[in-house]
Amino acid sequence: MKVSRTSAGFLMLAVFFPCGANAQEADELAKKLANPVANLISVPIQNNFDYGAGFAESGFAYTVNLQPVIPIPLSDDWLLISRTIIPIAYRDYLPDGDVGGLGDINASFFLSPQKPGSDGLILGFGPVFLLPTATEDVLGTGKFGVGPTGVLALQDGPWTVGALANHVWSVAGSDSREDVSQTFLQPFISRTIGGGRTVSANSEATYNWIDGEWTIPINVGISQIFKVGEQTLSLQVGGRYYADAPQGGPDWGFRTTLTFLFPQ
Repeated sequence: MKVSRTSAGFLMLAVFFPCGANAQEADELAKKLANPVANLISVPIQNNFDYGAGFAESGFAYTVNLQPVIPIPLSDDWLLISRTIIPIAYRDYLPDGDVGGLGDINASFFLSPQKPGSDGLILGFGPVFLLPTATEDVLGTGKFGVGPTGVLALQDGPWTVGALANHVWSVAGSDSREDVSQTFLQPFISRTIGGGRTVSANSEATYNWIDGEWTIPINVGISQIFKVGEQTLSLQVGGRYYADAPQGGPDWGFRTTLTFLFPQ
């Protein structure tokens, strides 16, 4: 409960003291944050709380994802966007008891134009890498993987609509572990509503081609740009429902994301 109370405190701060900058600057930052390949350094700390997991459907799962996004200018027209997901997880419903530790790191690199097109079109493409960094077998794959990734989106006024996708195949790793062939699809839609606030919805669907199983969480949330001293931040809170999951997967959950922003 300590984490949720802290997040609630940040949300109240964000709602009642929105931003030291003016509303237009806050809305521009909110639009950039909705763009997965924007020219904006950000460091999200995403807390995921999931319930109803395990065969007794009473288990709890917690995952904090550290997700630094770093744009690297290649020319006046092109960027290389580094997006890394570093998961730290806890599960209380596994047969061998509670388990916690580092999961597998996912690192993506997108070649993308410096700015959206005149029609608001956003695109990026490149490789994605799966790194077998998990400290416990149940928290990772034991495999090194690689594949393509891409994002296609459109920004029109306050709206951002699009999808991010990748596919990873295992190419090395422990022979005793199952091969990896996995597709990730993240359709998303968001709308800035003024004052640095954004409402959004997405799915983070995964299809395991080895087992033939889907995991489909549907997420909705609201976020707020604000400042603490000179540091610009965004806080998002929201809930999720699992439309589909493998046996033993969770039923529902919620998410809080505190993002450190470094606009240039």
